[in-house]
Amino acid sequence: MRAGGAGIPGFYTKTGVGTQVAEGKEHKEFDGQTYILERGIVADLAIVKAWKADETGNAVFRKTARNFNPPAAMCGRVCVMEVEEIVPAGSLDPDNIHLPGIYVHRLIQGEHEKRIEQRTVREA
Repeated sequence: MRAGGAGIPGFYTKTGVGTQVAEGKEHKEFDGQTYILERGIVADLAIVKAWKADETGNAVFRKTARNFNPPAAMCGRVCVMEVEEIVPAGSLDPDNIHLPGIYVHRLIQGEHEKRIEQRTVREA
């Protein structure tokens, strides 16, 4: 996904060499090591969820959402992002932005239920 999002059509990797994954793929040697050619992933549609974004699509992710949501958003030809909160442009600290708005094509503010905060009480 990272390669596809960066516009890299393919890359060489040692992962999968000598396994069924490598069958039918181009092999190449670099410095005495064998690598296989993998294609970058490019999706027609990327759907991601962020914690907070400004009106221009600059996004901040929380916790493990930072692992795959930014590269998933980058590799989509069209990216739809659902956020918990939309704030005015310029109100996010530029050092804390995890995904620039240039990758976001549609921004949706979703209704979020914090399940961990639901209160359950026993009937009287």
